[in-house]
Amino acid sequence: MTKPVLYIVIPCYNEEEVLPITAPMFLQQLQDMTKQGLIHEESRILFVNDGSRDHTWDIIQSLNRSDRHYQGIAQSRNRGHQNAVLAGLMEAKDRCDVTISIDCDGQDDLNAMQDMLRAYHDGCEIVYGVRDNRDTDTRFKRFTAQAFYRMMNRMGAEVIYNHADYRLISSRALQELARFHEVNLFLRGMVPLVGFRSTSVYYARHERLAGKSHYPLGKMLALAFDGITSLSVKPIRMVTITGLLISLISFIGILWAVVTALRGRSVAGWASMACIICFMGGIQTLFLGVIGEYIGKIYLETKARPRYIIAERTDEMKEPGMEEPACRM
Repeated sequence: MTKPVLYIVIPCYNEEEVLPITAPMFLQQLQDMTKQGLIHEESRILFVNDGSRDHTWDIIQSLNRSDRHYQGIAQSRNRGHQNAVLAGLMEAKDRCDVTISIDCDGQDDLNAMQDMLRAYHDGCEIVYGVRDNRDTDTRFKRFTAQAFYRMMNRMGAEVIYNHADYRLISSRALQELARFHEVNLFLRGMVPLVGFRSTSVYYARHERLAGKSHYPLGKMLALAFDGITSLSVKPIRMVTITGLLISLISFIGILWAVVTALRGRSVAGWASMACIICFMGGIQTLFLGVIGEYIGKIYLETKARPRYIIAERTDEMKEPGMEEPACRM
């Protein structure tokens, strides 16, 4: 069995509290998998600093100086979790045979990596890490998460239930993912579109070891909306169908009003008229908002701005002849 070179890609944003705790855990898992013959000894841990405002990058650089297995790249500014994950994957795709992306908060079971690699050795190019329960979540968090996945699938975005961004992707699949040029990223929906043989590995999720979650309800809703509008036109079709139904009902209402007036039974009433006007005004504003969201997405896509910009790299991640620019006064 050929030992693949593995890069564990870990996005980090303001993780100075949890990173010193979880970094040794990642290294221990890497060493254990190396001893078991699952991966090559040249495998690495790649931290992606997503424009953190604390000492996260300083910690990553310190880890790199202490052990060569720790590597890191730093984005020029905060670009968001999905862009950070993509930056790490694209940096790693030509340096390794397989990647595993995982958050640095210690909630995902690291032992699931071994099962992912076994599935890779069995021929799978993509392996999804899927939570088998949500016992550690609050009732509200559990309800909103389940609603998130149900809504995503009903809106036409193909996602794996209870799967976030803990996944194995082979370099072959990453080469194909690199051909996806979307600026509006939703990797949970993009990766299944790549295809290739895939499977899922189930694990129990733990409590966050330190620090605060960076995915409150507001960000989850924003992520869901971005995923739907980036991967599906179903909302536009729903707007069209709803518009046709309202038009049909309105046409019937007009016929009824005309017949009533001709028969001399009409009674003037401002309340019914006000309700109709408010209803139609609200529906039109909602529909314009949905259409405007898609137009905004098109606007951003046509600009083709870079999805990430790397400002710094640790030594091993630098290309030959690459030097970091010095700060100018």
